[in-house]
Amino acid sequence: MKMNGSHLHDAGHICVLKDASRCESLTEIANLTSADQFDAALAIHLYKGGRHLQGSRIPFGIIFGGTDINEDIRSEEKRRVMGAVLREARFAVAFTTEMKELAAAEWPDARKKIYVQYQGIRTTPTETFDWYRFLQNADIPADTDDLRVFLLICGLRRVKDPLYLVDVFSDWHRKEPSVHLGIIGPAVDPLLTTEIKEKIKRAPGVHLLQEMPQDDLHAAMRRCFAVVNSSISEGMSAAILEAMDLNIPVLARNIPGNAAIIKHKDTGLLFSDPQEFVALSKSLMNDPIMEREIVTRAKDYVKKHHSWECERKAYQNLVLRLR
Repeated sequence: MKMNGSHLHDAGHICVLKDASRCESLTEIANLTSADQFDAALAIHLYKGGRHLQGSRIPFGIIFGGTDINEDIRSEEKRRVMGAVLREARFAVAFTTEMKELAAAEWPDARKKIYVQYQGIRTTPTETFDWYRFLQNADIPADTDDLRVFLLICGLRRVKDPLYLVDVFSDWHRKEPSVHLGIIGPAVDPLLTTEIKEKIKRAPGVHLLQEMPQDDLHAAMRRCFAVVNSSISEGMSAAILEAMDLNIPVLARNIPGNAAIIKHKDTGLLFSDPQEFVALSKSLMNDPIMEREIVTRAKDYVKKHHSWECERKAYQNLVLRLR
């Protein structure tokens, strides 16, 4: 979702990005959009972003985030607000057909205004990235024979469940010291971040890594053994798609958002519990032919279904509906 701004900017629109989570009150966005210089708005997340546009004087569109349709819909109050926002929106974008169907089942009148657009992916790894300094900063011994680094890339918040694999991974590391798990992402939930830091102190082989620029992160992904996703709920994980684009295997928790983009043992591996994660990781490590076949098919899948150019055209066309 980092890309919509650049798509619109490249079409000649002037875009102002505002983080809804940092708004002091619901009137902050209303005051901003009531100024004459704004013609339209686009909100990401039907509840978190959309509620700021309810009753807006300017036309707006919505991009579903994932947790809005998968989680927030269970709250009666949030569901009421989201329904009202969706009624006012000119259009809404779902990342998958499944997400559209969930929303349409709840709000049937909105079906015709919900469009399915898979996320477009473009990776830009830094060519001068220093992998050995990265390992050093993470306290991962670079001289380990057959070093295997797994990267869990996520915002540190409960729905991403970053602690899900920590115990089982640490137990595995004690038996096989060459395997390491790095957790990297913004500290969205300060309380959870503190919990993670405390837990990792007692979990050898698991490391909380410093956030880094996206280009460097792509370069780090390219050098790791596999990218991991342990979320309880996902809309569509950009990190999974980026790993596929970089020819890196993905091990992801078997939830609808992940299963929508990963076909098990075809374009990646889906696990249902921590023990299965370890078993699948070992099978991947011991079968380089399977690994090569998975990354080849995953790369083909991303090129076919997650084209950056297709996403660009779709959003540029949708924004014309906000005139």
